[in-house]
Amino acid sequence: MNGLQIALTLFGGLALFIYGMNLMSDGLQKAAGEKMKSILALLTKNPLIGVLAGALVTAVIQSSSATTVMVIGFVSAGLMNLPQAISIILGANIGTTITAQLVAFKIGDYAWAFVIIGFIMFFFLAKKEKIMDVGQVLFGFGVLFVGLNIMGDAMKPLSATPEFADLMLNVADTPVLGVIVGALLTAVIQSSSASIAVLQNLASTAGPDGVTSIIGLAGAIPILFGTNIGTTITALLASIGGTINAKRTAIAHTVFNVGGTLLFIWFTPFIAQFIQAISPDGNELDVIARQIANAHLSFNVATTIVFLPLIGILVKIVTKLIPDKVELKDPMDAIYLDYNVLEQPFAAIHLATKELVRLAGITAEMLTNSKKAFLGGDMEAYNEVMAKEDHVNHLRDQIINYLSSMFSTETVTEHQARTISGLMHVVADIEHIGDNCENVADFAKEKVDKGYTFSDTAYSEIYQCFDHMGKMLDNSIEALSEGNKDLAKLILRQEDELDAMETEYRVRHMHRLDNKECSPENTVLYMDVIHNIERMGDNCENIAKAVLDDLKLKDVEE
Repeated sequence: MNGLQIALTLFGGLALFIYGMNLMSDGLQKAAGEKMKSILALLTKNPLIGVLAGALVTAVIQSSSATTVMVIGFVSAGLMNLPQAISIILGANIGTTITAQLVAFKIGDYAWAFVIIGFIMFFFLAKKEKIMDVGQVLFGFGVLFVGLNIMGDAMKPLSATPEFADLMLNVADTPVLGVIVGALLTAVIQSSSASIAVLQNLASTAGPDGVTSIIGLAGAIPILFGTNIGTTITALLASIGGTINAKRTAIAHTVFNVGGTLLFIWFTPFIAQFIQAISPDGNELDVIARQIANAHLSFNVATTIVFLPLIGILVKIVTKLIPDKVELKDPMDAIYLDYNVLEQPFAAIHLATKELVRLAGITAEMLTNSKKAFLGGDMEAYNEVMAKEDHVNHLRDQIINYLSSMFSTETVTEHQARTISGLMHVVADIEHIGDNCENVADFAKEKVDKGYTFSDTAYSEIYQCFDHMGKMLDNSIEALSEGNKDLAKLILRQEDELDAMETEYRVRHMHRLDNKECSPENTVLYMDVIHNIERMGDNCENIAKAVLDDLKLKDVEE
């Protein structure tokens, strides 16, 4: 095998490994993603719980990058504070070591079995989404190890070349160089799991003597340290365009990974001895993959133990590094939508819901101001309604575009797709409420401009309609935010009551006309106002039905 063939085989195997890793991670997120919000919702101010949550989430979805990006998105949206985020990412560093442990089990001998079983489940037994997701996980798992086996085959002739052997000797003898190699490799391929797998494969390859590892455990450990530094690039990239605290979260990730390396690299020989003592005995080439996996786990656990009590100090450090500043943002823009978390739909849906509830709050303000404008002739309130109508339309477009973008990812489950579709309908209903508030405000201006007046009874009826609608809208916002089905059922009853009110008040107005209590020219205006309020009730009814359809929109607890 010549140099070109070796290179093509090596990078081809790496490509398959990364592809398999991504397939497996996506499948795991689809299968378990719905439960991730529940895990994160358990977070308290206790950093230890945050570490456990981060480790568990990452171990399940097999991607520390996904966890990190998700956390940064939550911080950007104000759903999580900085100390909580740091504790979760500390835990994510532990959770990501599971991949190395799996590699060390020599599962590669059965790689094609996983590929075949996963293929059959994904393509031929995919009547249920869960079976399809599990099939994707197994297929990706198998492809991962096929790629690993291919890399191993390429390593053997490569290790026999004097040039490569000399290079590995230099890396093994120079810990700083090993750290740089590990960091660069991980920064390029954007996967610490892949870097560790490459390292395990490399270390399991014999050197020129044909007996011992080409790099040895002591030489592998600094490279392992470097992979932890390289993986911070993902967090740094994810924080671009985020809030100040999002950037601080990414920097904190970098600080404790670099800090851990600087702390432990001086003790590399002793660490190697410790790992050898706690790992199985045997021929070096047979056991070094397990030793590296154990070193990876031990390093991340030790780093977490060191930095966990120092989270407060770490927060102060990153606050100094990235000080507060006034962030200039268009007040019309959404504040919760973060495109960096689209690959985690369960997180993105939470952010969209948060923005949607905010949108509903703006329409509630429009309702209040349209009431002031019509009943009190308040033209400042009229102007507020007009300004907020533009804001509502702008936010509607942003939310719809954000929800639509989720479908471009490959991690959206069928349930999530239904939820996203439901959210789009809810956005439309909320926007229609804003439109009707604008109509009522226009009626108010017409009333002022033409000097129309109503009887006290007519004013009282319009006031009651406004009051009833205000309660319905408040209940709709709460039901949407909390997923409260009891409140949704109440809204349906309130809508029936509003329909009855409109019918009754129309009849009453006709009687007042007969009795000369109201002026005929006011009739159209009166009817239009109560009709527009009733249409708002219809929109609240649609929102309530969406909640009853199990939209599951409850936010992550702050």
